[in-house]
Amino acid sequence: MENVSKRFGDVVANEGISIDVNRGEVHALLGENGAGKTTLMNILYGLCTPDEGVIRIDKRPVEITSPHKAIEQHVGMVHQHFMLIPNLSVTENIILGLPSSKPPFLQMKQAWIQVADLAQRYGLQLDPKALVHQLPVGMQQRVEILKALYRKTDLLILDEPTAVLTPLEVEALFKVIKRLIGDELAVIFISHKLNEVMAISDRVTVLRSGRVVGTVQTTETDQNQLANMMIGREIILTLEKEPVQRKNKILEVQGLWVTEEKSHKPIIKDLSLEIYGGEVLGIVGVDGNGQGELAEVIAGLRPVDKGRIFIKGINATRFTSREMIERNLAYIPADRQKVGLTLDLSVAENLILKRFRETPFSSKGLILEQTPIQENATRMIRQFDIKVPHGKAKVSSLSGGNQQKVILARELSGEPDVLVAMQPTRGLDVESTKYVHECVLEQRERGGATLFISTELDEIIDISDRIAVIYEGEIMGLLPGGEDVSLEQISLLMAGVKETLTEN
Repeated sequence: MENVSKRFGDVVANEGISIDVNRGEVHALLGENGAGKTTLMNILYGLCTPDEGVIRIDKRPVEITSPHKAIEQHVGMVHQHFMLIPNLSVTENIILGLPSSKPPFLQMKQAWIQVADLAQRYGLQLDPKALVHQLPVGMQQRVEILKALYRKTDLLILDEPTAVLTPLEVEALFKVIKRLIGDELAVIFISHKLNEVMAISDRVTVLRSGRVVGTVQTTETDQNQLANMMIGREIILTLEKEPVQRKNKILEVQGLWVTEEKSHKPIIKDLSLEIYGGEVLGIVGVDGNGQGELAEVIAGLRPVDKGRIFIKGINATRFTSREMIERNLAYIPADRQKVGLTLDLSVAENLILKRFRETPFSSKGLILEQTPIQENATRMIRQFDIKVPHGKAKVSSLSGGNQQKVILARELSGEPDVLVAMQPTRGLDVESTKYVHECVLEQRERGGATLFISTELDEIIDISDRIAVIYEGEIMGLLPGGEDVSLEQISLLMAGVKETLTEN
């Protein structure tokens, strides 16, 4: 791609970008949210047309005006949000839109064999007849990769491929990528996760504000240099925190049992934990082992079958979410757009979602008072450094990182006694992730209790004072946080190998 530029009105998404990718290479495209990575790849895949610039494939200039044209040029793309039809099978999704060898009939048996052979070749174990909606997220991503490979892709674009994957699924994806480049395919790996870029790429091109900052060999750089290139200034990635000062016990969970509504199978089994003021308790485990249900139960969003929950000594087991809010509990959900925010409302309105009944934001809980609502938004925008011109802007217009800052502002401005943070940095860039961590550490320093749930093992180790490993709804073991923790021990516990552990 040579001197590619793209503007949307007054917004410059890409300006004069040049990038080249070789066969048998993983070329990482790195940058913060809004740096122009996805726009550039959407141009390469024909989803939008550049205002200027040339695309060459095998040194030939080509015009890619649609995804169909991209596929003709053997360019494939796996989007961050998958483009699959849930009620169709794996094979039906893969062959969708392709001509049949015997029209108008589908040659399904032949397609099943071809898909199975392709999956085996690249280590993408899948049942060709399985329905997509029955597959976990990692398997759905494999379907997207197979869909591209089935169309004889030579250049595969992976847009934030690890954003929704667990550490084990990321490891499996990297093995697949290495097989692809071993077969002389080219891979463009879009990401903002520095450790993953260092682990999988051969070269890295860094974008900032729609421009190329530079391209470097991965073996000749490190995470700090890449972070500095992304941000435009030096940024310290390590977390600085004082030793934990455990104060009074704030949150206690005793013998918790929760069952799945339809199957009535236990999701959480006899789970107990306690968190003191000034402490961060990290919960780590492969996604889908009860973490989300635990967060929802503590936040009052899901009923308890058996067991008790105490907040500052008060039995809150049957409290509703409203009652949990009144007990000064804050909740950061995993899905900021579907659960954390109301996208059709303004930033100002989202900032008062928990307090709209209260004075001064409403009169008698019935009529919203716009002046104090906007004044509150102005104050929160400044305090939490939310990049938005004013509080009246729709929250849907913000980047992912700034949407997360709106949630942080709403949840932390009341200085909660308990913070339940579920995947609070998922999909965020380096600077936004660091900001979330700093907010959690501020909560810790002023004596609040934090339950920090993440599938990012490095993140859990860095931020937690203690780490609880969860497997199939059970706490398998409790370990100290920090650099001294045993990764081997955590891995065993995450796999369900229970040990007797001592923890200070």
